[in-house]
Amino acid sequence: MQLPSEFVKKYQRLLGDEAPAFLASFDQPSTGGFRVNPLKAAPKEALAQATGKVEYVPTGYRGPVVGKSLDHASGAIYSQEPSAMYVGEVVDPQPGERVLDLCAAPGGKTTHLVAKMGDQGLLVANEIFRKRALVLAENLERWGTRHTIVTNESPAELEKQFPHFFDRILVDAPCSGEGMFRKEPAGIEYWNPDYPAECANRQQKILASALKMLKPGGILVYSTCTFAPEEDEQNAAWLLKTYLDLAMVNIKKYPGMDSGRPEWADNNPELAKAVRLFPHHIKGEGHFIAKFKKAESDTLAVTPRRRQHRQKRRRQAAGQLSKEERQLFSEFCARLLPDYQPNHLLTYGDQLYDLPAGISSVEGLTVLRPGLHLGTFKKRRFEPALALALTMRPAETKWAIELDHDQWRQYVHGDVIRKGEKRPNGWYLLYCQNLPCGFGKLVNGTIKNFYPKGLRF
Repeated sequence: MQLPSEFVKKYQRLLGDEAPAFLASFDQPSTGGFRVNPLKAAPKEALAQATGKVEYVPTGYRGPVVGKSLDHASGAIYSQEPSAMYVGEVVDPQPGERVLDLCAAPGGKTTHLVAKMGDQGLLVANEIFRKRALVLAENLERWGTRHTIVTNESPAELEKQFPHFFDRILVDAPCSGEGMFRKEPAGIEYWNPDYPAECANRQQKILASALKMLKPGGILVYSTCTFAPEEDEQNAAWLLKTYLDLAMVNIKKYPGMDSGRPEWADNNPELAKAVRLFPHHIKGEGHFIAKFKKAESDTLAVTPRRRQHRQKRRRQAAGQLSKEERQLFSEFCARLLPDYQPNHLLTYGDQLYDLPAGISSVEGLTVLRPGLHLGTFKKRRFEPALALALTMRPAETKWAIELDHDQWRQYVHGDVIRKGEKRPNGWYLLYCQNLPCGFGKLVNGTIKNFYPKGLRF
């Protein structure tokens, strides 16, 4: 790999005797992997193809991922390189907590947080760029989460809405991307000697917003996929100097992981509590992770504010269900999900969502997914959403039809499926190998296909 000469000189100076091995690692192939979704049935095909476990992630495996596979399409696995997997383990969110993933797209670390939380509590996944936020929403939908809100806001706007609100915040900051050069060589084109300092300045602004949203006693995890000290130890040192109520938390180091390098910043020994993942020491890409705890105080968490004025154009405001809509949804639930207890039903136009507990309103926010997408109201009928199906287990409903693998292929292709056995007409959850695939409507032995056209393959 042809690395910029200034990059090579920089790390020869910083790493000394280690530099040859470090620079040689860029000519080695990147390492693939995936995490298993503990909220769903075991992905048999992916596990059979795995080449080994990721030692520091209980749900992590090394090996290839086939995007157009049952395991991937049903959200039983998420493709993620092994070094990036350690971030979610360090955040370690607990069920029932309020958690913010501030720079969340494309969603690898977000799905990890959902899994660690057992999809219990409140997770706000934010991404400032709309196209990336849409990818984030799609990945979270496939993973199957009922208690996640996807927002499309700047950190500066978000801080006004959630003062001192979250138990844990992850800032997986946009960075110079040096740790991903061999996986994404195009990133080399954007690099120049001043780029890390530019990124560090932007990262400090994001971190300042994050800390305004963190509760006293809360946890902040800051991570990057770069080797640059300007964005790593030097930003961690800046946090400690600027916010005296922050203290670093020691991160467990597994074999092959390095401690932070205090000498690359202000020599504060606390910086060694951070972790560095170098590709010449560990089988993965480059990452930096630092963990901080905010001091306890008497300050109480504040309920999210409602802002009165927004100059930006916003999505249609959330509404309440009409009597007819409530009746249609109740009839659907009575058949397929008799035990489902929605928290707070909201309509956006003809779309129905269930707002998670832990937040009373999303007014004033640019929201792409205000919780679980339940379905669409059509003329005198309700059509359930794929997102709802992907949160379900076949055992939850007696109105489920098992597909074999060939029938699953027909389903994701958008074809009509014919079933020989006689069953009552109506909506059914479709599943294959105990993994939910979506909904279908049975009409006289034929399953009408409602798999979204934009996802078919």
